[in-house]
Amino acid sequence: MDYLAGIVVAGLLFLSLHYFTELSRSQKTNISLSFLAVILLAVAYNSYSDYQREKMLQAVLHYKQGKTINCNGQEVNSSTYSLSIGTYTFIGKKGTPHYAEMISAESCQ
Repeated sequence: MDYLAGIVVAGLLFLSLHYFTELSRSQKTNISLSFLAVILLAVAYNSYSDYQREKMLQAVLHYKQGKTINCNGQEVNSSTYSLSIGTYTFIGKKGTPHYAEMISAESCQ
């Protein structure tokens, strides 16, 4: 839905450039291409952010299922780490070699 709103705003910008400005054709083209580049970068960033969030949630799901996951070369499982839901961070449990170690769930695969 947000992309549709972005397209409508872009269309209104192009119409206003066409009818209400005294800019040359090359200036209008440069403005339009710059605006289009910003929109494409925003779409790419949103797609990348969605991918990263989904990857992190999959790692948390595997952890909750009792599986061992790999985080920055370390194996994380429920016997050695606990999960902080608020920050999605794995924290080493007391009495383990990883006591008080903190690993972000974003670094897990």
